[in-house]
Amino acid sequence: MAKVHPLIIPSTTDEASSATGFASCSNNKYITSKRETFTIWMKSLVMQGSGCTAFDENGEIVYRIDNYDNKHSSEVYLMDLRGKLLFTLCEMKICVFPSWKGYKSSGVNNNKPWFQVRRSCRSIFEKKGFSYKVTMRSDSSCYRLESLSGKSSEFRVTDSNGGVVAEAKRKQSSSGVVLGDDVFTLVVEPHVDHSFIMALVTIYGLIRHQI
Repeated sequence: MAKVHPLIIPSTTDEASSATGFASCSNNKYITSKRETFTIWMKSLVMQGSGCTAFDENGEIVYRIDNYDNKHSSEVYLMDLRGKLLFTLCEMKICVFPSWKGYKSSGVNNNKPWFQVRRSCRSIFEKKGFSYKVTMRSDSSCYRLESLSGKSSEFRVTDSNGGVVAEAKRKQSSSGVVLGDDVFTLVVEPHVDHSFIMALVTIYGLIRHQI
């Protein structure tokens, strides 16, 4: 099978912006002033292989991951529709509990990670769902990626103050039928970088061995 490789484009001002304050809506197309809703399918459209595809409210593809036959790869690439590389996500297996590092574009060899995800000690001892701490490179603030009400199939992202910045739940059809556990509705709050949220969604998929 022919493989389509990520398109590496030099970083721009919006990519270098902080994830906590994000950036103004005027200079970052991944941030808007309104709540955004996406449909997430934990499949690649390339022969329905391993990966992930995100659709916006108009049904247009906005993000994709194409892992082909390599499920649960230790390094995955989050791209936009045209193949522009947005994040490189790497799993670190140097301890009992794996962690993940997220790099802007292809900066694995040359830059420090933009963020890092580690399992929360609280979730290790309580054994209720999952909870992961997301530490940003830019400052001391952090986020949390955690399951909803103990349901590992649904999750949310909260900021350092406990405010919800994004939430994913099983998608329902117009008639109210709940779809499979690989299809979600992702709601991202205003002024939040949804490419960063998609990077966390990708790590969630890796945690659950869906990607």
